[in-house]
This record gives sequence, structure tokens and C-alpha cells, in this order.
Amino acid sequence: EVQLQASGGGLVQVGGSLRLSCVASGFPFEDYAIGWFRMAPGKEREAVSAITPDDGTSFYADSVKGRFSISSDNAKKTVYLQMSRLMPEDTAEYECAGMPPHGGYWYDADQYEVWGQGTQVTVSS
Repeated sequence: EVQLQASGGGLVQVGGSLRLSCVASGFPFEDYAIGWFRMAPGKEREAVSAITPDDGTSFYADSVKGRFSISSDNAKKTVYLQMSRLMPEDTAEYECAGMPPHGGYWYDADQYEVWGQGTQVTVSS
């Protein structure tokens, strides 16, 4: 079964940190790009970050550069999103998704074919 399983969300205070995990199964993990997206109430889905596990190339939205870091453990077929210096505007449901080879721009949600369930991140001020 093709699946992505996201976890690691929670409630954290401003300035705190969280690490999200996304575990893949049922598809060739290293051939895909794995992205993180987030959706806050009343807002559109926003691309946060992505990585190509085969070579470690990473991408970040301007809003999280310098605060978030994405990495992959290919043996575990897992992508991590380390989030630091969290702010209230980071509050959202975070989803991970997989883009097959020869996909388009990392920030284009329409290019992703495999989606995991969301994990909620709430940053309190």
C-alpha cells in the first residue's frame, strides 16, 4: 500500500521547537521528492519545504528559511522537518506528500501524488 505517515505535531510556545516525521511505504522513496505543506484555518495550502532523498537537495519557503530544516533518513524511508524558533503564524496542519520522478516545481501541490494525513502544530503566544 502506498502510504505516507506524518507525526510529531503538538502544542509549543513561541520560540520553541518541534520535529515532524514522515514515514513512507509502498513506493520507491528515493526516487520521489518529499514535501511538507501546511494549511491554516481560512488560508490556502502553503508549501513549506521539500527534499529529494537521493541527493539531499532541499527547498524552503521564504517564511521558514533559517528556522526550519528538512532531512531524510533513507534507510528508514523517513523525512524529518525540524522546526525551530516557532511563531504563532506557523500554526497549521502540516502534511507530507510525495512527488514522483520528473515532477514539476517543489512548491506546486498539484505535482504531488501521494499524501499523508496531517499533523497539527499549534504555537501559543
